[in-house]
This record gives sequence, C-alpha cells and structure tokens, in this order.
Amino acid sequence: MSASWRLYLRPALVVLVALTLVTGVAYPAAVTAVAQVVFPGQANGSMITANGSTVGSALIGQAFSDPRYFWGRLSAAGDGYDGMASAGSNLGPTSRDLIDRVAADVDRLRLANGEAPIPVDLVTTAGSGLDPHISPAAAAYQVARVAGARGLDAAAVQAAVDRHTHGPLLFFLGEPRVNVLELNLELDGLLA
Repeated sequence: MSASWRLYLRPALVVLVALTLVTGVAYPAAVTAVAQVVFPGQANGSMITANGSTVGSALIGQAFSDPRYFWGRLSAAGDGYDGMASAGSNLGPTSRDLIDRVAADVDRLRLANGEAPIPVDLVTTAGSGLDPHISPAAAAYQVARVAGARGLDAAAVQAAVDRHTHGPLLFFLGEPRVNVLELNLELDGLLA
C-alpha cells in the first residue's frame, strides 16, 4: 500500500471508530441513563402491574371479549395485538372483505349492546393495530352491558370511565381517550 493511501485511510478509520463510539455507544447509553432517571416508567415500556404481577402495557391494547369487560379497538396486528406484527389491515373503503368484517362487527356489537348508534372506533382498526384506547363515546356505549354483566350500578361504571378518560395532550393535541386495560383493571378491583 502506498504512503498516500495510508495518509487517507488512517484518518478515515479513526473517524469511523470515533463516530461509532460516540453515536453507537456513548449517546445511546447517555439517553438510556437519563430516561431511566427522569422517566423510568415510560423508559421501561409503561408496564401496568396488578397484584404484584405485570398484566400489560399502557401503550399496547389487549383483546377482551368477556361481556364483563370493556372491549377495545379491533386489531389488525397478527393474532390480536401482536406487537411483532404491528400494521394496519390495508383494506380500502371499497374492499368487500372490509365491508363484510365491519358488518359482522356491527351485528356482534348490536347483539351485545343494543341498537344505539355504534361509535366508529369499535368497528375500525388503528393504524398500528395496537391502540390501547377507545373514545369516551365507545366506552359510554358499553357501560350498560358491563354494568349488567358485573351486577354493578351503571352510574358507578360510568364514574370509572370518567376517571380513566384522559384529555388531549397539552389540552389541544389529540382527542379525549380511555385506556381499556386500566379501566378493566379498576372494575376488577371494584368486585374485590
């Protein structure tokens, strides 16, 4: 190798190693350390613990089908909220498969909850397929069913919904929402 190649190769390798250490090791380690100190819950996945064991994350939905529980948005991510298969269904509004699925979901919801208008988030999937929230309207639509199945007063169940209704971020970003897992866990606590 000639001297001129060594003249250019050595500085390039030194810069590559230095930038790899800074951007691939030091910076991620620093960000992780700060996150663990400042936001430990969020940095570790926003895990929800009940009775000493982890039952899920506040950021990933779970499938509930028992009438005693509030039902979340439908998931197109694999076999029910599979984080490794996070994706939408990619079905368009003229897709026969989508139309048939929505019609079947409308029938299922009407059978369980009555003939009231069905909030759209109960028959559509989220873009990621992992949404843990429903709208306050979707929660209110299910109050009578959940209260009846649990033998609770509908006002007590609605009060639980109200406690778990979060407003828009910074008062203007997004829509009000209800975390389904947190709400269902509180309702389990009401029975105990």
